Amino acid sequence: MNTSKIQIPVNIGVDVGKANLDIALHPSGEFYSIPNSEAHIRRFVKILKGYSIERIVVEATGRYEHALVQACDQAGLPTIVVNPTSVRRYAQAIGVLAKTDRIDAQVIAKYAATLKPEFKPIPDKTSQKIKDLLTRRGQLLEMSTMEKNRLQILPKTLHRSIKSLLKMLQSQIETITKQIEQEVAKVDHWRIKSEILTSVPGVGKVLTYTLLSELPELGSLNRKEIAALVGVAPINRDSGKLNGKRRIRGGRHRIRTVMFMAMLSSIQCNPVFKRFYEHLKAQGKVPKVALIACMRKMIVVLNTMVKNQEPWRQNMA
Repeated sequence: MNTSKIQIPVNIGVDVGKANLDIALHPSGEFYSIPNSEAHIRRFVKILKGYSIERIVVEATGRYEHALVQACDQAGLPTIVVNPTSVRRYAQAIGVLAKTDRIDAQVIAKYAATLKPEFKPIPDKTSQKIKDLLTRRGQLLEMSTMEKNRLQILPKTLHRSIKSLLKMLQSQIETITKQIEQEVAKVDHWRIKSEILTSVPGVGKVLTYTLLSELPELGSLNRKEIAALVGVAPINRDSGKLNGKRRIRGGRHRIRTVMFMAMLSSIQCNPVFKRFYEHLKAQGKVPKVALIACMRKMIVVLNTMVKNQEPWRQNMA
């Protein structure tokens, strides 16, 4: 390697596949393709440490990027996981319509250098494990719901089979839930945050664990930032004399989905959110809009509680 070349600041784009990682360096134009295995990743990370790296940008693929991201993070390399849709839109904006692994890696590297995406905390192994367990719990719940629906429409001759599967699914859900609780209990700051969050009526363990694993920024941002990050802050759609309808956009979909379900419970059992919800409806807000506003209020309150390390009090909201 040319030592002078290594000292030029570079942005690195990684196109992740099940079998291979295609890696492009910008502006040098260097390109590597390596097997997506822990042994090959470890060796390549040692090579990367010789460069002056501004950022390494990796597309989120579900799971195939995890080994690389964890290895780079542990080596202290500035790594960012981005939404593939953002990269694809950037490619269209600069007129890159062709799509190969090499071209994709080069586009990601240019995206990194041009748009300079914001750094976000990389989940540690415990966070990732809880995230995986929550995902699996959600899958089991979805399967359980499907079987319950079949129980309503299929003939009684099949009910024994369905009920047997429902019993097994419920057992699996309980096992996964216990595993999540055990993982949270292992980490002091997670346990403390969990106790703070579950002190709020209507905030159950599923929402708590989702926030812990998916929203590490909770307690470190201001009210506007945390609402925008979750995606419950309305976005203006105004142009000239037109005042468009404000809608929520972006944010972290999984958190928003779990919060929506939790809010359905909160407006029944939490007097503060129940009053706020009824007040919004009395002002003419449709139920869904009122629920979103309650979610925004909830995430702001939870953020303040974690920041101040104090449990729920009704005068907080």
